[in-house]
Amino acid sequence: MTTTTTFNSGRKFFHWVIAAFLLLQIPFGWYMVDLPLADKAGPYNLHKSLGMVLFSLGVARLIWALFSSRPKLAASWPEKVMVKTLQAVLYILICLMPISGWIMSSAAGFPPKLFGLLQLPSIWAVNPDDVEGFQQMHEMQSWILLAALTLHLLGAIRHHFLLKDDTLRRILPGKN
Repeated sequence: MTTTTTFNSGRKFFHWVIAAFLLLQIPFGWYMVDLPLADKAGPYNLHKSLGMVLFSLGVARLIWALFSSRPKLAASWPEKVMVKTLQAVLYILICLMPISGWIMSSAAGFPPKLFGLLQLPSIWAVNPDDVEGFQQMHEMQSWILLAALTLHLLGAIRHHFLLKDDTLRRILPGKN
């Protein structure tokens, strides 16, 4: 694995597209939970479809990250450990949340149907008693993900405004 001074276009693409999906999915998920039952089907189907796209992007990003060059971290070893840990949490949650949602939907008897076109198989036996536990898990994951994203953002702000280095500029779209 080689290192560079900037993030390649694939890393930038995955970073910003996944960020956009997360900024949509988390508040949308919280919003749709409180909708009247008669109004839930459309938003839930869209949320599930976007979640499956997000899962695919997360897996693709992980594969890309494993096989593409990346900039060397200019940090002390404790900071490197924190960065690597936070990255791992983000990767895990970006992939795990859609799976927990899929399991929850399967347990409720409504597995995802991608944009109304492709029915995904159930990955959990229909069992209404399991749904609440998976709902709680899915919601807890959203809060952990939000906390991890906040730490990620605070780290970027720290690098840009306090340390005045080029960490943030290297991930921004366009040339660096």
